[in-house]
Amino acid sequence: MFIVHVFIHVKADCTADFQAATLANVRNSIEEPGIARFDFLAQADDPTRFVLVEVYRTPADAALHKETPHYMVWRDAVAHMMAEPRTSIKYSNLAPDEDGWESVSER
Repeated sequence: MFIVHVFIHVKADCTADFQAATLANVRNSIEEPGIARFDFLAQADDPTRFVLVEVYRTPADAALHKETPHYMVWRDAVAHMMAEPRTSIKYSNLAPDEDGWESVSER
């Protein structure tokens, strides 16, 4: 698995629009066959900070995600909402093993 945590800080007056745009992206992303999970988290003590936890089956699936129409719509829609550039950290899983990741679309 190839896991990406995307850290996002949005302008205070953009949180509702950002959430709406991101939820649309999440709904479409979880339908991609190369995505095992796509979680959207809000920081509990700061309503302007969010994290995306993106779990891909392979690094190539992450690249394919960035070519989808819904990703490009999201990227362009939220660009002006950023308080600072988003950052990411990439991980590989140690546990569970790859069989332990159930695709959202397989439920």
